[in-house]
Amino acid sequence: MATFLHRLGLGAVRHRLAVLGVWVLVLLGTGVGAATLAGSTVNTFEIPGQESTTALGLIDERFGGGATGASAQVVLQAPGDELVTAPENALAVGAVVAGLRGLEGVAAATDPLDPAAPAVSPDQRAAYSTVTYAAQAPDVTDAQREDLLAVLDGARAAGLTAEVTGEASQAVSEVGGASEAIGVVVALVVLAVTYGSLLAAGMNLLTALVGVATGTLGITLLTGFVDLQSTTPILAVMLGLAVGIDYALFIVTRFRHELVAGRDVPEAAATAVGTAGSAVLTAGLTVVIALAGLSVAGIPFLTEMGLAAAATVVVAVLVALTLVPAALGLLGTRVLPRRARRALEHRGGQHVAPPSPDGRGFFSGWARTVTGRRWPSLLAAAVVLGAVAVPVFSLRTTLNQLPPDDSTQARATAILSERFGPGVTGPLLVLVDGTGAPQRAAQVQQEVAALPGVALAAPAQPNADGTAALVTVVPTTGPDEQATRDLVQGIRDRLADDPGTGSRAYVTGSTAVSVDVSQTLDEALPLYLVLVVGLALVLLVLVFRSLLVPLVGVLGFLLTIGSSLGATVAVFQWGWLKDVVQAEATGPLLSLAPIIVVGILFGLAMDYQVFLVSRMHEAHAHGAEPVAAVRTGFRQAAPVVVAAAAIMFAVFAGFVPHGDATIKPIAFALAIGILADAVVVRMVLVPAALSLLGRSAWWLPRWLRWLPALDVEGTGLERARGSRAGGAHASAAT
Repeated sequence: MATFLHRLGLGAVRHRLAVLGVWVLVLLGTGVGAATLAGSTVNTFEIPGQESTTALGLIDERFGGGATGASAQVVLQAPGDELVTAPENALAVGAVVAGLRGLEGVAAATDPLDPAAPAVSPDQRAAYSTVTYAAQAPDVTDAQREDLLAVLDGARAAGLTAEVTGEASQAVSEVGGASEAIGVVVALVVLAVTYGSLLAAGMNLLTALVGVATGTLGITLLTGFVDLQSTTPILAVMLGLAVGIDYALFIVTRFRHELVAGRDVPEAAATAVGTAGSAVLTAGLTVVIALAGLSVAGIPFLTEMGLAAAATVVVAVLVALTLVPAALGLLGTRVLPRRARRALEHRGGQHVAPPSPDGRGFFSGWARTVTGRRWPSLLAAAVVLGAVAVPVFSLRTTLNQLPPDDSTQARATAILSERFGPGVTGPLLVLVDGTGAPQRAAQVQQEVAALPGVALAAPAQPNADGTAALVTVVPTTGPDEQATRDLVQGIRDRLADDPGTGSRAYVTGSTAVSVDVSQTLDEALPLYLVLVVGLALVLLVLVFRSLLVPLVGVLGFLLTIGSSLGATVAVFQWGWLKDVVQAEATGPLLSLAPIIVVGILFGLAMDYQVFLVSRMHEAHAHGAEPVAAVRTGFRQAAPVVVAAAAIMFAVFAGFVPHGDATIKPIAFALAIGILADAVVVRMVLVPAALSLLGRSAWWLPRWLRWLPALDVEGTGLERARGSRAGGAHASAAT
């Protein structure tokens, strides 16, 4: 692999203008495709084949397409102690309903004071109108939402308290903004400090942005053919920026090292791709497999998100292996600081000094401390991460994201919960479909109304031809409470026990969908964790030809996952330090968050493991004693790993203060995970553990020595270079 990548890097340098031209064409092509063929993203989380999803499709067929369009609840509350049904307030409510029905895109708006179907609170202080749009939520325009809010302003002018909630009132997440800019600026600063050259930093960042732009535009183009979640492009940008900058960093760092060692620009670039590029390819492949592995959950929208993010990583790897060496060929020695260039050119008799053999410096001192005090370092790392991981045992998930505390959606939800009960914000729908549906639905309404935990079971509403009927069920508890989940299962169990009548009953609605998806994801997470842990063991055995090194790496990864999710639960579910991260609301995490965090952090943690431990393995293979090999490898790799982690942390953390409410907890979990993995696991736990294990760390049983070796250190390239040198000497002697 190293030899192949060396040839690839050398070709990219020699044909650098052609490589640059190809990437420009690719970028322009995806841009044109995205501008002309892109569709819209979706905000629905449904799993084909599940009862709740099947029922939604049947409702759409039996009651018409508008029945499942985006909806909003306009909540109206009378001032002071007045009743909303009082004549003056009733006139204001009627005017609001008329205004809602006249809005562009609105298919229907219910009258809460209609005696046939009232929606008035028991104390008659508040009422709400359900507004249904003809389009799905992503297709509701900003102008239509502004018109909706304008109707509320009219209601407020009439003296009513007017608020709105529901999917139709919320804007769809978009890529671009302050979050990305913050991460890019911090990354540029870190790169400039690491390189000591603004030109090298700018080149690194520019190549990463080319990869991110290509990947994101490709995903945008794909929305014209596939329904992708609105968070998919944001995840792709976040991950693509992080890995794109880091992968270029590893190659540029090795290129500079080769220049200082005396190689010319083409050979230095080719060697960088053959050595650091091997690790980049291995690390990138790990991330891709982890993201593609999300398909094991059997959830189409999660599979699509994973594959889209994996495609962005593939683009980042291709950029690092082709565009980066081409750019290095153009810049040449200018990627070095001025002083290093002068020394390289032997100006004033100066030469570039080799690294100090006695290992002076911050990272050398760190390595001596950790490897010298092995047990305290190991125990301290495990205890700290274990303590941070404790809240993970209280993790709760949902698809119903809480709105910001100061938003109209939050105020509307508060009024509904206070006046109507918490269950009204997440009603269940029971669909009866088939022969005699209206009669069967009437029986279902009575049966469900008698169940504990049901506040109200409304009279059945049949469709036009009597082939289906809907019963609206309002629980006594909120949509995210365990009692509501139990109620969903209880209703299903009760209806399943009834004798066949030629019809079938389904439990659906947004709350039931959330229950079904969350349960599926919760069940898939342990399986996925076993998959990625097993993958890590196999990969690391192949890379390091050892059993104990992979075991240390995997145990460290489990601590990383625990601390990442534990800190996220403490902040976004419990509310600790929520003002620091500007958390707009606290409550259960998005159901997708844990499995996505596990997938991404797995790949990134293995990146650091490969880059750091491969240098230790290389030193040991060259004859260094075990502890000395750990210190040598640490001194060589740690500065780059720290810089890479700082960049990733900055990119992820940049999405936290001003990011989308859905992405914010995921970005926070990734930022904490990177911090824990790079600083605590890879910088403390791993070197301490490998020092304790000594020579046994690199032991591989005889019965496993048939396994192929992944040469991520460029050993094959060195052997090939040595063979060529030996042949040249022999020819000269002849």
